[in-house]
Amino acid sequence: MLTELSKGLELEDQALKEAVGGDSLNLNLKINYYPPCPRPDVALGVVAHTDMSAMTILVPNDVPGLQILKDDLWINVDYVPNAIIVHIGDQIEILSNGIYKSVLHRSTVNKDKVRMSWPVFCSPPGDSVIGPLQQVVNEDNPPKYKAKMFKDYAYCKINKLPQ
Repeated sequence: MLTELSKGLELEDQALKEAVGGDSLNLNLKINYYPPCPRPDVALGVVAHTDMSAMTILVPNDVPGLQILKDDLWINVDYVPNAIIVHIGDQIEILSNGIYKSVLHRSTVNKDKVRMSWPVFCSPPGDSVIGPLQQVVNEDNPPKYKAKMFKDYAYCKINKLPQ
């Protein structure tokens, strides 16, 4: 996946993989459990957010509930049996200087069924410095993001501090 994203930026095949830590990329699995909710019209499973990772690989169960924001509308992501969902995360947005966008998404709950998902967050090592790649910035497209260590980015995001 990172190879294809690198090609989309007209970079060397391994550019994004190397920028996010290469073989030291951290993979963190989370298990999300959303019990049935009698009033799904007034509750969310998870509020709108982007993932601080480079990318997220998501395995959902067959109960719908993932939504993405597109053109100021919340769009339901259809369940496709045996498929995975891949989200672009904040670190790829930063490295691409905003050419790729981190996916703003949220989770809804179901009135009658348990919804579960298993995201794997693919993140750079904490001491990796992440900033716009030099190959995607120029005089007409200056850096839109500050370079910083991933652990500092994560601290600010978790604590809702300015980046």
